[in-house]
Amino acid sequence: MMNKVAVNRIIPFSSVDGPGNRTAIFLQGCNFNCLYCHNPETINHCNHCGRCVETCPVEALKLIDGKVRWDDTLCTGCHQCLKTCRQNSSPRVKLMTVDEIIEEINKTKAFISGITVSGGESTLQIPFLTQLFKGVKEMGLTTFVDTNGSIPLWEEESFLSVVDQFMVDLKSTHQQEHLELTGLGCSTVIENIKQLANLGKLYEVRTVIVPNLLDNKRNVENTSKLIASLNPEIRYKIIKYRALGVREGLVEASSPTDEMLLELKALAEEEGCRDVVLV
Repeated sequence: MMNKVAVNRIIPFSSVDGPGNRTAIFLQGCNFNCLYCHNPETINHCNHCGRCVETCPVEALKLIDGKVRWDDTLCTGCHQCLKTCRQNSSPRVKLMTVDEIIEEINKTKAFISGITVSGGESTLQIPFLTQLFKGVKEMGLTTFVDTNGSIPLWEEESFLSVVDQFMVDLKSTHQQEHLELTGLGCSTVIENIKQLANLGKLYEVRTVIVPNLLDNKRNVENTSKLIASLNPEIRYKIIKYRALGVREGLVEASSPTDEMLLELKALAEEEGCRDVVLV
């Protein structure tokens, strides 16, 4: 088991990463390479090239023994390092143990209902997460996982036993379209949705609507039918693509209109979904 994981950031209070007020923990590293990724700085691990060191305006980054080191006491959060990085990474990552993360959660324990682990792709670190969630459950908090669904989670019995609910991104229901968008197919994602729903551990399925890139109507129709066939009460979140914080120069896309989103919401409801949310 890994003793530490790379943590991109911890948000003490979040109201958009599951029900209630939650602490959201974003891990570094992803096995998808989504063209429209909204947090591309979490995809890869730092290769210590040093470009970000040269552009940091407050010298919060230094190259020491061939490694980029980050001093969070000097950092102003200007994000210049992220703009400079060509690796789809971040130098502002901390290697943390289970105990260190638990210590951070304890700071806000009295004000939260649980934690949500996201990424990157958090399920690439299942042994670590299993140990972390055991500790979190002992604190009386709920455990949620935000995942791209690429790992066969139904095979991970120990992990499933300590996870309360999953939120799964289904970026496309078409194998080739999903492959072109992310670099991997969607068959495992869809199987995860089925298996997790059958276990009563699927809180939410999400689809990002990207005009000029995806067959959005087909994806919403197919995803709605899938959810309705499993449990129509599972939340279906239809998300508006926004050209903010995304990878630049990879897609020619604009945000969908509100009218388009309302039409897709109506389609999802017609197919049997009872909890459709537009974001």
